Amino acid sequence: MEPTIDSTTFGYITIQGTTYEKDIIIRLNGEIKKRKKKLSKAIYGTSHKLSKEEAKHVYEKGAKKLIIGSGQQGVLTLTDEAVDYFQKKGCNIEIAPTPEAIQNWNRQKGQFIGLFHITC
Repeated sequence: MEPTIDSTTFGYITIQGTTYEKDIIIRLNGEIKKRKKKLSKAIYGTSHKLSKEEAKHVYEKGAKKLIIGSGQQGVLTLTDEAVDYFQKKGCNIEIAPTPEAIQNWNRQKGQFIGLFHITC
């Protein structure tokens, strides 16, 4: 999958030689964007839950799968409303701790998007 993710450690993710110190979203075209976790934090008081509002920002028309790196220890979860939203769009969700999720990302081919939480 492009871009290729090199590695992750607590607080960092390195993608094709560039290190990011923020949670990121990878778009269908490979563009890397900062995660807008404030959309979930405003509702739940934490960025460890992905809300429907944030799901609407993450989703892109044509995405068949969303690969989520749920953090180094796998703390990030999706609300039921977010899961329902992705299902209605026909976008499957694959969630795993970030180190495992980046391996899954690098093996994929197709119309996928990614969200990677880099702490917890």
